[in-house]
Amino acid sequence: MTERKMCKFYNLNVPERRSGEPGNQNHANNDEDDRNPDDPLQPYVPPHEHKLEYSYWMWFSRRPPARELSSTTTGYGQALRLVGRVASVEQWWGLYTHLARPAELPPSSDLHLFKLGIKPMWEDPANINGGKWVVRLRKTQTGRAWEDLCMAMLGEQFMVGAELCGVVLSVRFQEDHLAVWHRTASDTAAAARVRDALRRILQLPASVPIEYKAHGERLRASAARAHDDERS
Repeated sequence: MTERKMCKFYNLNVPERRSGEPGNQNHANNDEDDRNPDDPLQPYVPPHEHKLEYSYWMWFSRRPPARELSSTTTGYGQALRLVGRVASVEQWWGLYTHLARPAELPPSSDLHLFKLGIKPMWEDPANINGGKWVVRLRKTQTGRAWEDLCMAMLGEQFMVGAELCGVVLSVRFQEDHLAVWHRTASDTAAAARVRDALRRILQLPASVPIEYKAHGERLRASAARAHDDERS
């Protein structure tokens, strides 16, 4: 099966799709083809819709080979594809109903739901000093857990306000990963609140480990690998 067929949500944002064609049910994505994907345009919220506390955008990616990630972040950045933007409950469900479910995605795929204006990259100004909590789940658990995690972020259930950046689903071969990104790795109290909320939202028993990774450490490791590659 092709990546285009596997990822049904591509239909919301492919170049040949025009805003007037049938099937484009995501209010936040009209005329998306004429816009710069990096431009965090605020979606219009009609008066009858229920506005979210923050606006969000969803990204899809397939991981580049490790050799590309070690030498440059360009490969990863080019792999990111904007799926859509949402600013209301109705827009979110219009987007979510078109998304492929975790079980339908090929290995090495990632879905990123981030606050509008924050790209799912370590180098983004909102992320560079932050970190993420990661939990590994059996594939039979991922679908419900991913939906619960998205709902919790949209509904402000983490209760850390602007400190939260986004949530990520990473589909892998043997198991899947869910991650919650936040802004300030040095703020241990905020990091602990995010961790505790993640455990509560997903109803994780104490025996399930949650791993913390600071983006700065990953950036330094990536830079070191790139330096070694240049010398070799």
